Parts: sequence; structure tokens; C-alpha cells
Amino acid sequence: MTFNLFLDESCHFEKDNSSVMCIGYIKVPEASYQKLYECIRSLKLEHKSTFELKWNKFSNSRLPFYKALVDLFFDSPLEFRCILVKYKDRLSHEEFNGGSHENFYYKMTYFLLKPNNLGSDYKVFLDVINTRGKERLNKIQEIFRHLHNGESPFVSFQHLHTENLFFQLTDLFVGAITYKSRVVAGDFKASHPAKMEFVKYLEERSGYLLEEGTEPWETKFNIFDHQPNMNKNVGQ
Repeated sequence: MTFNLFLDESCHFEKDNSSVMCIGYIKVPEASYQKLYECIRSLKLEHKSTFELKWNKFSNSRLPFYKALVDLFFDSPLEFRCILVKYKDRLSHEEFNGGSHENFYYKMTYFLLKPNNLGSDYKVFLDVINTRGKERLNKIQEIFRHLHNGESPFVSFQHLHTENLFFQLTDLFVGAITYKSRVVAGDFKASHPAKMEFVKYLEERSGYLLEEGTEPWETKFNIFDHQPNMNKNVGQ
């Protein structure tokens, strides 16, 4: 079986005044891709939504549409997984990431992808703007090939435009997780009631608080909570 993975991230820059970062993907069975894509597009038409689904374009008037998307996700074979990194100020890039926050970002990408089961093929899709990411992920692809004796389950890494609706759904979920985590961390106060209502709805449907990790074996909606060690001389 083949799956398409649509990756997106939030607050992944080293110095962006955010204490957290998040990188995740929506996992789409390739055999169901067109049907599921049309379901999302039909929802957009039904709710008369002409804008992108992205978190930074969140609108109060489209809250029913966003909730309908959550229902579609949980009632479909789509899956979501992310790594939520807290306490970015604890990261010791000089010791553990070759002095580069970018290296850490791609290390997280590697661990994000690694848990996918063997026996299936995976096509990884990235934001077309992320050109350096293509180079780094080619290296990750080489690592997977080495680990699997030349037969990596990750068969391709490809750029796509963010107009793709699965990219946008990933952005919506990653954005909600990052927003809730930053509110809890005290980065800012929750001043957007509609966003918090959406967060609450996503928590109700998933059964998990968005600022906390899920059970490790959760496959439908998985959050890996990564916290660097408080002692910066310990690997991370």
C-alpha cells in the first residue's frame, strides 16, 4: 500500500520569540487520495470558503467549516502525526546539532517519519518554498536507504505548492497545536475565542490535550512531545 505524507511546520525558526516548534504531516492513502481531496473541496464549496485553510488566515465566520474538516478527518482514513518541541531555549545546537538549528529541524523530520510501518511505500511532499529542505531530505532519504539495505519505504521526496488542500489541513492542525502550546507556555494570552473553540473541538474529537503528547501507539492523531533535557550537557 502507498501513502502520501504532506509535511508542514510552525515556529521552526531559531529566534522567532516562540518557546515551541511543531512539525507534522497528514497521511493520505494514495488509493483514496482523489476521493478525500474532493470531500475537502466539497466542504469548501458548501461553506462558501474561498480562502486557504491556513492557521494564520483563521476566520471567526469559518469556524463551522473548520469543525466540519475535523469531523471529516476523524471519520476518514486520514492520519496525523507531529513532533511538538517545547523549551527551544534549552536546545544545545553547538554540542549536538553541528552548531545548526537547521540540522536539528531536519533531525526532527527524520524522527517524524521513522515510525511509519515497513511493508508500505511512502511519498513525502514538501512546501515548494522549502528549497534547502529538499537537499536535506535527500540526505535523510539516503539514511533510510542505508538503514533498509537500499530498500527504503520512503520512495520519493517531492515539492508541491501549498495550494494543495492536504498541505493546508496539515497547517491547520499544526497551527492549532502550536497555538495552544504557546498559550500554555505563556508566550501570549489567548485573545482569539474562535481559535480556542476550534482547539477545544479538536481536543474533544481526538481525546487529547494539544499541548501534551499522545499515547505512543496512537495512529489516528499522534503528538510526540519532545522536551530537551534541562541540563544542556545531556544529548538532545
